[in-house]
Amino acid sequence: MTPRRPTLTLALAAMAVLVASAVAGANGGGNPILVDPFGPSCPAQHKTVVEPDTYSAGSTIVAAAQTGRFFDGGACDNGFATSTTNGASWTSGVLPGITIYTPTPGPYARASDPAVAYDAKHNVWLISSLALDANVNGAAVLASRSTTGGVSWTNPVTIATAANGQNFDKPWIVCDDTATSPFYGSCYAQWDDFGHGNQLKIAYSRDGGVVWTLASTPNIGVIGGQPLVQPSGKIIIPIDNASETVLGALVSTNGGAGWTFVTITSITAKVDPGGIRSGPLPSAEIDGAGKVFVTWEDCRFRSGCSTNDLVYVTSTNGTSWSPVQRIPADPGGVNGTQDTFVPGIGVDKATKGSTAHVSVTYYYFPNVNCTEATCQLFAGSISSSNGGSSWSPQVTLRGPMLVDWFPNTTQGRMFGDYISTSFAGNGTSHGAVIGANAPTSSGFDVALYDPPVRFR
Repeated sequence: MTPRRPTLTLALAAMAVLVASAVAGANGGGNPILVDPFGPSCPAQHKTVVEPDTYSAGSTIVAAAQTGRFFDGGACDNGFATSTTNGASWTSGVLPGITIYTPTPGPYARASDPAVAYDAKHNVWLISSLALDANVNGAAVLASRSTTGGVSWTNPVTIATAANGQNFDKPWIVCDDTATSPFYGSCYAQWDDFGHGNQLKIAYSRDGGVVWTLASTPNIGVIGGQPLVQPSGKIIIPIDNASETVLGALVSTNGGAGWTFVTITSITAKVDPGGIRSGPLPSAEIDGAGKVFVTWEDCRFRSGCSTNDLVYVTSTNGTSWSPVQRIPADPGGVNGTQDTFVPGIGVDKATKGSTAHVSVTYYYFPNVNCTEATCQLFAGSISSSNGGSSWSPQVTLRGPMLVDWFPNTTQGRMFGDYISTSFAGNGTSHGAVIGANAPTSSGFDVALYDPPVRFR
């Protein structure tokens, strides 16, 4: 969910017209909305920004991402970029009170896994973070709060602290913003305990993210959940099992106090080439009526699982789900060679049902038959103005980029395990894109960009 300049016109596959405001330049160009501000005092891979999430409410868009990525996990801190003008201008900085490297230092060695939410009842923006200790273990799940519209942030409150061999991972956060919901103003955080088989963890807050209560949850191994709240107050969390081979959903009808789990489908994903860090974690969003859209990378529609497409499912209740459908990003269809992966889906909550505006931002290699030296990475976008019944042609937002332009990690070159798309109040879809230019003698050149796609 993020923006920037000139224009590219394309015909939408049914009724509406999309204008993709794609930036000019060899790799997309444009000005970044968030850069790594850290210097040698933090011994990370500098001039790197990875793993963004975004959220929008009214004319405000808040993005968060890791800044200054370490090879073995986490970053110097999590940073933020905020626009109160539907993406026309941005304010950025780093979150205070988390790591030892910030001007307002905190107790932790590193930060990771940022996710953004907004609590309309209490008028509070929230960014959840995973705090890492000196051994690069998940020591705590934190929530940074902003009562200034996302422009400034307070020292974080603690959602949960790891103990007795716990090692937290992959937190996410959402709030109930429907005034008629019986749980209006409740916020929900979900994460897993890698130290105990990726055990599911969920907490809730009723006071704007100040005090958090640990919920009773099924004893299951999970990873990569993305909580959503329907207008009724029902919470639905699309989530992978611990091995990322099955997609399921957690459902709560009592404000997060109790949960049930349902299996949605198996996951069939090919390892993406080029030594890129990726995987079939879900990306989930909800339309104005509460219909849930979940997308991930999957090769089930390709002969011999030759390359990954983006696929998606939908549900109106969290317990029964549509069949898996393919998103036609590859210009060559099911016989094409494009490898498409790590999607971030956005749905305009001002739309619903058969007229729901859906936008997916993602990365792709035009030819899956490539190596780390030859793979050319692009960021792309594809959209629907009719709830997924038909899709626009693919739009390139950034690229080509070489894999080695991105920071290295123990699991491969990294732009993030997830990305994000959000709709601003003017109907513009903003995909958070990590863009890289060729490294220089002073290091990497990796930052967060915001190329918007406008429905009209």
